Order: sequence, then C-alpha cells, then structure tokens
Amino acid sequence: MATAADQAFGVSLVGFSLLLFTYYSIWVIILPFVDSDHVLHKYFLPREYSVILPGIAAVILLLCIGTFTGIVMWKNHKPKKVD
Repeated sequence: MATAADQAFGVSLVGFSLLLFTYYSIWVIILPFVDSDHVLHKYFLPREYSVILPGIAAVILLLCIGTFTGIVMWKNHKPKKVD
C-alpha cells in the first residue's frame, strides 16, 4: 500500500496532467475559432508553439528512453566466454 505522501504526489501529478491537457486542448481546438482580438488570446502562446513544444517534448522523451535502455544494457553486459 502506498504511503500518504506517495498518494498525494500521485494526485498532484494527475491534477497537473489534467490541467496541462485542458490548457493544450483549449489552445489547439478552441482558440482557432475565437477572434484574434479576444482577451482569451493573451493567456496562450502563439499557435506555432503548439507544434514545436510537443515535438521538443517527444525528442526529450525518446532521448531519455534511449539513454535508460543503453545504461541498462551496458550494466547487464556479460562478456562472452572463450571456449
């Protein structure tokens, strides 16, 4: 069973993810249909960042996965036996 600190951390991660998903969904799906002089536009970055930021995040994620895989393979490397 998880401790209270672990559960609080998990709830905060889920809350942050929900907030980020809602922000990005409004930015990408709803904002293009709102007039460009509306006050809502001042709370969002320019539209080209909606493609750039997830792309950078994907590259960083792939680098982390590749680094982790490489480290695990390197640490589990067993030299071949010479017969």
